[in-house]
Amino acid sequence: MSAANAFDDWLQPDWPAPAGVHALCTTRRGGVSAAPWDSLNLGDHVGDSAHAVFENRTRLQTALRARTPGAHAVFLRQVHGSDVLALDAATGLGLAADASLTSTPGVACTIMVADCLPVLLTDRSGQAVAAAHAGWRSLAGNARAGARAEGVLENLFTHFAQRLGAAPAQVAGQTLAWLGPCIGPDAFEVGDEVRAALCQGRPEAAQHFRAGQAPGKWLADLAGLARQRLESLGIGAVYGNDSSARWCTVGNPSAFFSHRRDAARLGSSGRFAACIWRDAAV
Repeated sequence: MSAANAFDDWLQPDWPAPAGVHALCTTRRGGVSAAPWDSLNLGDHVGDSAHAVFENRTRLQTALRARTPGAHAVFLRQVHGSDVLALDAATGLGLAADASLTSTPGVACTIMVADCLPVLLTDRSGQAVAAAHAGWRSLAGNARAGARAEGVLENLFTHFAQRLGAAPAQVAGQTLAWLGPCIGPDAFEVGDEVRAALCQGRPEAAQHFRAGQAPGKWLADLAGLARQRLESLGIGAVYGNDSSARWCTVGNPSAFFSHRRDAARLGSSGRFAACIWRDAAV
């Protein structure tokens, strides 16, 4: 697959990012992996052939460089936490974190997912870009009993504002967010403990849960919860995933990998990725 064909097949965020800021979200199409990772699996930790993953990542890197010469994706070792890693041209692959940010041209903040929510950020001047892996654990974060829980999005935005040299309240109105595909609100069944973690100190989060069929089970709107967290930070310019069926990883098997849909049934699932980077033209 050529770089041009890859871009045509993947998701291109529809948002008013400034010139010189680029973003994409891969699908499962366009790679070389065999089932159940077919075909563009980018995860090197899911049992797929190392050769296939290397070739798939090479295709992603080629596609990035077709847009920005020298650009490269920096993959993290995501641990469902809330730590943020600042990237530069020397940052290696596989460092543990669930969010990253950078101002270095050509360095692509990259998040892998297969049901969790990828969140991309930039500011209207294009001076910084950032990405977060917002599964429920990272979104909820760790909080003391009774305290308002803050997770990966709050932590990332704090670092993002620091990178821009301004108070978060000043930066929020200049920040754009894009939400990628994730498990949808008709497929994401969770228990009481997950609902409690996400509602801790945030009673408004309850509106993003519907009672499931069994006692103690709930259907959760992960993208809705993330939008609410961003809005509470003052970020009103949120694009992408609106919690409709077309964004659901479980319900769109030809387009997206889904751990919940495929891991038990097929033995494993691949990972797709969202990337954001800036070039020297910003």
